[in-house]
Amino acid sequence: MTTDAPTPPTTTKESYCSTSTSSSCATESSLEKVATKKAVFQDVERSDSVSARERLELSRIRSGAVDMDLDEQEQELQRGMSRVDSKNPDVVGWDGPNDPANPFNWPNRKKWRITLIVALVTFCVAFASSVFTAGISSIAEEFHISSTVATLGLTLYVVGFATGPLVFAPMSEVYGRNVVYIGSWIPFMLFQIGCALSKNAATLLVSRLISGIAGSSPLSNAGGTLGDIWTPAERGDAMSFFTLAPFMGPVFGPIVGGFLAEYVSWRWTFWLVLILSGVMFIFLLFAMPETYSKVLLERKAAHLRKETGNENLHAAHERGGVSHMQRFGQSIVRPVVMLVTEPIVFLISLYCALVYAILYMNFVAYPIVYQRERGWSMGIGGLPFLAIGFGMVCAVATSPYQTKLYLKLTAERGNSKIYPEGRLPFAIFGAFCLPVGIFWFGWATLPQVHWICSVLAGIPFGFGMVILFLCMFSYLVDSYLLYAASSLAANTLLRSLFGAFFPLFASRMYIKLTPRWACTLLGFISLAMAPIPFLFYKYGPAIRARSKRTF
Repeated sequence: MTTDAPTPPTTTKESYCSTSTSSSCATESSLEKVATKKAVFQDVERSDSVSARERLELSRIRSGAVDMDLDEQEQELQRGMSRVDSKNPDVVGWDGPNDPANPFNWPNRKKWRITLIVALVTFCVAFASSVFTAGISSIAEEFHISSTVATLGLTLYVVGFATGPLVFAPMSEVYGRNVVYIGSWIPFMLFQIGCALSKNAATLLVSRLISGIAGSSPLSNAGGTLGDIWTPAERGDAMSFFTLAPFMGPVFGPIVGGFLAEYVSWRWTFWLVLILSGVMFIFLLFAMPETYSKVLLERKAAHLRKETGNENLHAAHERGGVSHMQRFGQSIVRPVVMLVTEPIVFLISLYCALVYAILYMNFVAYPIVYQRERGWSMGIGGLPFLAIGFGMVCAVATSPYQTKLYLKLTAERGNSKIYPEGRLPFAIFGAFCLPVGIFWFGWATLPQVHWICSVLAGIPFGFGMVILFLCMFSYLVDSYLLYAASSLAANTLLRSLFGAFFPLFASRMYIKLTPRWACTLLGFISLAMAPIPFLFYKYGPAIRARSKRTF
């Protein structure tokens, strides 16, 4: 990737590989630890007083016959080198820094194909969440239930977003990305049929819950996929493109669903999702390669064992007596642990959860404002969401400038390492665009104010929302390289819980308080959260230095 800004050493592919068999760079402290251990073992070998038992133990460590702590194994994966001796001939790694099998070295056209697929898959599941809202009144009427009970179809689907990644994110870090994508996509498609053919509310709600759980894997794993293939200097543009997907889906859902519910049937919203997900399944099956280095190195080692007959060949992280199930057991609790113990993960997740909840509350607020108060039809009443979509596109258009600023800050402050805080300057600006859009929308809904004024308020809201998510997602991925999927899963957990339950009381809140005062309340809450990006921009390096999981 070329740029006019000075490029720091960490932005090159070579910096992600050691001179021997690394899959990605180690932290400075980890390398010092390895160097110290090497020196110690060399002293032991040279010592005449060392016992035969000690020499045997040293030999066992070198051969990988001893168990390793799980976190040390994860560090091994990140380095792609032997725990003690990187020249161990039995350790299988990348063939130098330019190995074409290393995902960081894949051609850009292949990387962008992968990015496009994960973005479209994420768009599809996000679209399925909000397309349902257009048919809530029709569903309530047909099944003789209240609108609040019908809204549970949205709530349960987004609850699935919260619970699914707790399993899918660690699964992807143990078994690879593709098996999770494909394995979860099949039930996601099947339960769209259950929704479309449901004869009662119970069947519909259960099908929505299961389809939400199954469709949640891209929300946490796609970020890990992008971290697998893009270097930090390149990742900004890819993350910009990807971040648009989970928000453009909810924007287009009410628009398309409104016209389908008005002119055909609410059931066709699910048939449409089934068609889209079927196309995505073909892409996942035939055009999506495995990207996770751990799995790729395991496959390489297995191939070499078969080819050479040397059963001692292994990837660095495969040594020891730790099974896949033990790894999975540790990984499945990691998102929750990170949410509780990592200040970066918790505060960013809390902020994202608030923004996400406000977005989903708009699915209730917009029909009240435009259909109930202004008398618009279901189809036309969804069109104001286009303004939010336009703001999102404007946010993504800033990506080249964000990347240029990131490279500049990394060169100046990164000390030849990744500088995650370089992702945050635009988030500081976006944090204040968000409350501006909320206040604007609320007070522009007065009956005497022309409708275009309230519609245009969606532009700063959409812009601020995507800028925030884009910068903060990138910040999480850069800060927790190896645990990117788990950090995003923790984010998705809290964000989805907020997005699930806030719409349940949104209708009553907007009616009781009126849209003006409801938006005033939300605006002040978002304004109180606005300093978070600045706090991490200023104090992030000190916070990361105290964490054992950050880069």
